[in-house]
Amino acid sequence: MAGMVVTDAAKWPVVKVAALCGSLREGSYHRGLIRSAMEISKREVEGMEIEDIDISSLPLLNSDLERNGTFPPQVEAFRHKILQADSILFASPEYNYSVSAPLKNALDWASRPPNVWAGKAAAIVSTGGSSGGRTAQYHLRQIGVFLDLHFINKPEFFLAAFSPPTKFNTNGDLINEDAKNNLKQTLLSLKAFTMQLQHKS
Repeated sequence: MAGMVVTDAAKWPVVKVAALCGSLREGSYHRGLIRSAMEISKREVEGMEIEDIDISSLPLLNSDLERNGTFPPQVEAFRHKILQADSILFASPEYNYSVSAPLKNALDWASRPPNVWAGKAAAIVSTGGSSGGRTAQYHLRQIGVFLDLHFINKPEFFLAAFSPPTKFNTNGDLINEDAKNNLKQTLLSLKAFTMQLQHKS
């Protein structure tokens, strides 16, 4: 049980989720998905806390940066955040049929021995063209097999961002109610699976 705590008031287990955005762009729709997930978790998913983990400062993976079993400070801090989380929420854009370079870099840094991804539940949300990032999600699932990540199977969240009706506003915020409900169901599934893995259900 990495970071799961029990609140004193309600004795309700709190699932701590580390959210990672694979896009570094400020107005990214994937950042909008994470913001929406955080809002939904506060209002509608009891016992879940989501923290947005910044990966933009991570250096490119280079084992020469490792010294006597330690990592650069940004990497150490990132690995600690992942280690303390109970589960992971990936907002993964699709670049050339795969995950983005920043996200792959983060995955690789946290997999350096000891692998801090191991045994954690995870979910993926993505948005984009007509496929909604489907191919990148399936590639991320393949990567997760080696990292010993355990992804929820259902629901799958692929959002076609540019098809009507409007999904995001000009600030990149998710405004479509159907999409918000699908996101809520994804979070509920992630919470249930996390608790199942940690024998808390």
